[in-house]
Amino acid sequence: MNKTKKFFVTTPIYYINDIPHIGHAYATFTADILARYHRLLGDDTFFLTGTDEHAQKTVLAAEKSGKDIQVYTNELAKKWQETWKKLGISNDDFIRTTEPRHKKIVTEIFEKIDRSGDLYKGRYEGLYCVGHEAFLKKEDLDNQGICPDHKTKPDHIVEENYFFKLSKYQGLLLKHLKENPGFVQPTERYNEVVKFIEGGLQDISVTRDTQKWGIPAPNDPSQVIYVWFDALINYISADPKWWPADLHIIGKDILRFHAVIWPAMLLSAGYKLPKKIFAHGFFTIDGQKISKSLGNVIDPIAISDKYGTDALRYYLFKEIPFGNDGDFSFNHLEEIYNADLANGLGNLVARIARLCENSNKIYPIHSGKNPFIKPASGREKRIVDYLKKLYFKDALDLIWLEISEANQLINQKRPWELLKSDKAQVEVILQNLVIKITRIALLLEPFLPETSEKIKQQFLQKKITSAAPLFPRK
Repeated sequence: MNKTKKFFVTTPIYYINDIPHIGHAYATFTADILARYHRLLGDDTFFLTGTDEHAQKTVLAAEKSGKDIQVYTNELAKKWQETWKKLGISNDDFIRTTEPRHKKIVTEIFEKIDRSGDLYKGRYEGLYCVGHEAFLKKEDLDNQGICPDHKTKPDHIVEENYFFKLSKYQGLLLKHLKENPGFVQPTERYNEVVKFIEGGLQDISVTRDTQKWGIPAPNDPSQVIYVWFDALINYISADPKWWPADLHIIGKDILRFHAVIWPAMLLSAGYKLPKKIFAHGFFTIDGQKISKSLGNVIDPIAISDKYGTDALRYYLFKEIPFGNDGDFSFNHLEEIYNADLANGLGNLVARIARLCENSNKIYPIHSGKNPFIKPASGREKRIVDYLKKLYFKDALDLIWLEISEANQLINQKRPWELLKSDKAQVEVILQNLVIKITRIALLLEPFLPETSEKIKQQFLQKKITSAAPLFPRK
């Protein structure tokens, strides 16, 4: 890496037999926004996503399909990669836990933890939920002993496994959290992690002897490494030179794995800890929990096909303060699309282009300085500051204030009427509007990359002409 600064951002790796849905897209869009922003800063940027393929439910799904497990996972991995490509995701790498590069690093880290004296063999008895790929406690279940999330009864497992001495790292983890209060965000998630650790950590099983689909434990080939232990190491195995990660973007349902187990593993193996973990909230759909049984799982590709990917990105980050839970409403999506994108930004672009076209004048090409490196105003500086803090909604609100003010300026000045009486004033007005819309396009680049590029192509040329609507009304 040649440049002085680096930025390494990750999404979770997704269960390969899941269907990509709005929650997956939300986390991946978040990482994409930040990766694009850091590239605009000139930072060496590495954006990683991928698939978790050693889950027991993947084995069951492959058996149900009648396909060999590796053939099955190869097909599904391709679908995930195609999904992100269709949604314009700019990831630099896509890691699969079945790849040799991953297996190599997992084996090395397992051996390092073993050499640290942090593995021992013991008998494990517990309730294993295949849906969660995790052991549950009785209090996690309903009165009938059913997992409330997956509506299935966990398997009662009794095995001889290898255990990781998680309890050994309780003090070190608390010390790190107290000394680095920004390590886990937002604040309520930080408090949740601290409370959990203060309640006492138990050693955890990190191998399975009844499951053969996975990475063999190097100290005992009769065992395979537990899927979560294996999966977390993807953040290093993709390309070890990038570690430590600057930011893990995760859902709050996997917070304990990332903020407790993962740091303890790293401390045991002698690695640096990630710099920050941000756990975003959950989605409901029109007030209901997302569920396959309810048939309300949202396909981001279907939304993109109807409204465009940038419209989906805008809605998700404009309507839901990042870190909070949020409700997804198709009716509200369409309202926002028409109000903010079609009538707001799209209308502004069309008006300025049409006025420039009718004035029949060539305007000097002007894009100004990169706003993320050298903001041109106090408002631009605030937008950049919000983006740095992951306050995406606040940043977009300020950009849309710019859009609203530009539309108001056109309404007040009425340049189409001045064309007959004061062309010189019209030229000044239009020059200012062209500068403003190009600045808006630059500010939108991390958030709405396709839209930003279209605006720049339209206005950063000698002769400005009208074009097809950016956001046709629905």
